[in-house]
Amino acid sequence: MSRSRLFASLCGLVFLLNLARIIFAPLLNVIIAEFSIGEATAGLLVTLAWVGSASPRLPTGWLLTKVPRHYVVIVSGSILALAGGFAATATTVRHLMAGAFLMGIASGVYFVSANPFLSELYPDRVGRVMGIHGASGQLAAVAAAPLVAITLVVDWRLSLWAIAVGAAVVTGYTGLVSTRTELPRAGSADRKFVAGALSEWRIIVTALAIVGIASFIWQGVFNFYELYMQSKGLSARASGLMLSIVFAAGIPAFYFGGDLADRLPRVPYLLGVVGAFAGTLLVLTTVDGLLGLVVISGVIGFVIHALFPATDTFLLDTLPDSTRGSAYAVFSSVWMLTQSLGSFVLGVFIEGGYSYDAVFSGAALFLGATIIVLVSLERTGRLPS
Repeated sequence: MSRSRLFASLCGLVFLLNLARIIFAPLLNVIIAEFSIGEATAGLLVTLAWVGSASPRLPTGWLLTKVPRHYVVIVSGSILALAGGFAATATTVRHLMAGAFLMGIASGVYFVSANPFLSELYPDRVGRVMGIHGASGQLAAVAAAPLVAITLVVDWRLSLWAIAVGAAVVTGYTGLVSTRTELPRAGSADRKFVAGALSEWRIIVTALAIVGIASFIWQGVFNFYELYMQSKGLSARASGLMLSIVFAAGIPAFYFGGDLADRLPRVPYLLGVVGAFAGTLLVLTTVDGLLGLVVISGVIGFVIHALFPATDTFLLDTLPDSTRGSAYAVFSSVWMLTQSLGSFVLGVFIEGGYSYDAVFSGAALFLGATIIVLVSLERTGRLPS
């Protein structure tokens, strides 16, 4: 029962931490107007939240070789509570960027420590546990736009204050429950950060090759999804609904995606998901009607979100106890740093005069070409399984 309560508290914490990374996307229109900035600067703001999520992952991986994982999880929640309050008091765009960066740091510390912790807490059900945990975080993505809409009635900063207060409460509960739970000792063997990561370089590189470009593209797509829908002629409200559909489709995607990751061959499954994402993104650029956009938004949301529990399951269930935390931290750091640049790069292209359709279709074709190469390598046994 104690493990179940601890798992539930972690699901609550991941909800808030993912909300901290997502919240700036539905706020972009308001932030652009209030601070008088352009799309590239707005993209940089979002990018800083994800760069913040990437930046502490390597040092956190090293810290996990010295400190129990649940202590680091509690630290991440404490950082979020403080960072959320700091961002909510922003009076300049630089202040807000600093707050977004710090909120991102909290999420980076959390995911590097919590994901290996969960895989060791439930070693026989890694995919399913990662799927449920991911679905809890995805609920935040669905709630972000409605939360912003509600807080805009008073002040958009209330959404940031809600994150700060919620993080303080849930972190306190997590610390309390962890003291009453018999915790796994699997991570105690992971004590050599550099050696552990280097020994698993083939698995790390394989995972990055498969999912790195897809996640980079997805960062640009979802952070500008509302503006993209408006470029297709939808109203601001309808565009927000499309983004909500994308995120809502991710809830069952996390659950079923994690379950399938437990059952199917890992590498072929990952390649299939990424290939499907490339195809649905290309289709998205050809659709204009409201009904068609509703359908394709749901499909693309389901496909891309199935990728994340599959990736975590591949790594956490494949890596041994002696290297799991170290190797996962290295992968997670490089993966997040790579994808965090997606919003900024997209903003640069859009300000440069390129249309959303042109950028997205080009990205989909490039991603499809890389998957063809990786599939050929997998078929000839050149990718580790």
